[in-house]
Amino acid sequence: MVGPPAETPVNSGKPISLDLNVRGLGLSATLAIDARCRELRAADRSIYDFGLGQSPFPVPAPVVEALRQAAAEKDYLPVRGLPALREAIATYYEEHERLDAHPQRVLVGPGSKELMFLLQVVHYGEMLIPTPCWVSYMPQAQILGRRISRIHTRFEEEWKLTAAALVRSIEAVNDETRPRLIVLNYPANPTGCSYTGEELGELAEIARRYQTIVLSDEIYGPLHHDGGHVSIARYYPEGTIISSGLSKWCGAGGWRLGTFVFPPQLEWLIDALANVASETYTSVCAPIQHAAVTAFRGGEQIERYLAHVRRILKTLGRRCHEVLTDAGLRIPVPDGAFYLFLDFAPFQDRLARRGIRDGATLCQGLLEDTGVAILPGAAFGRPRSELTARLAYVDFDGERALAASEKFPLCEALPADFFERHCGRVLEGAQKVAEWVAT
Repeated sequence: MVGPPAETPVNSGKPISLDLNVRGLGLSATLAIDARCRELRAADRSIYDFGLGQSPFPVPAPVVEALRQAAAEKDYLPVRGLPALREAIATYYEEHERLDAHPQRVLVGPGSKELMFLLQVVHYGEMLIPTPCWVSYMPQAQILGRRISRIHTRFEEEWKLTAAALVRSIEAVNDETRPRLIVLNYPANPTGCSYTGEELGELAEIARRYQTIVLSDEIYGPLHHDGGHVSIARYYPEGTIISSGLSKWCGAGGWRLGTFVFPPQLEWLIDALANVASETYTSVCAPIQHAAVTAFRGGEQIERYLAHVRRILKTLGRRCHEVLTDAGLRIPVPDGAFYLFLDFAPFQDRLARRGIRDGATLCQGLLEDTGVAILPGAAFGRPRSELTARLAYVDFDGERALAASEKFPLCEALPADFFERHCGRVLEGAQKVAEWVAT
């Protein structure tokens, strides 16, 4: 038998057989900052962890109890998902968004992240991605070799995509019949901003005109601070795929359960996704799916949970916004979720004198000087030279804050000292950013 000497590794430790699309691909920015914060805390550094963006709140008690009761469930489930869960999800969208949702057009996956990746596997087309955007949209497209068109948005428009910008992006390529898929995320990660019904209607009109499929990432929809989330599927039902899951509004990121809801016109697409899913992950963890039925069916206890979570996030977000804008940063007021997108452009000259000329250097300096961990705008698709960053205001004990909030009627504002007592690290971290940029 002929072969290389036993002592000589075939690749000598070099990634010579890596696919070209993954060469140079690093760890997801949110996971990388989480690992860095753990390292620094292990070294006894005081760290304000505003990087990862994980919900600080506990999973609602009825959902936890449902998981406990389903712990013995061990069978493979249908690749599209547990029938009772798909029915609960379809009913949710019928009641909350007045959509023609059907259980057969619901797909359950191991996190919406995986479903988004599979969608790009089966849909061969150009990806239109407004920036700033969630960190994994573009790396997923890169892995698959998909064409990406970034549509850079502006602070003056609250970092939101406009109908005019969408038209310009589509018409910049002289092929109006090219298959396209545009990703919308609202309330948005990383800005916390959302769209009005009028804005969604205008975007829907353009998507329909150019026969563009919309992947509407509404994972933060139930965390709209005023409970006013509206899906673009109301305006463009025939061409919208709604993406959601349990990670954000239900505080169950580690459970890894995501959902896609398709319209009748895109049944060919869900069929293709289900076929690929059957050859990859097979089905989602059985106990998690059984518990998720309770989550999507909702009820008074879960609605009260959401109302308290929204009240905390809305007020805390505005408190942080006030501290940071008073210091001179440019930040739109968040409509939902738990993010602020900081623009340090007013301090460009001052930062340059300190050797800071891009977002990555800015975030590194901030972390070293103050212990505040945030992510640069480049991680969210913005130009590397741009002095922007995302702050996730979640470094507090959500279970403790939620229990304290439940002592006060929802019809009233929380006491003035509530956030100093229960979210003090967030306010302290925001103040450190304000002081750092001013020195």
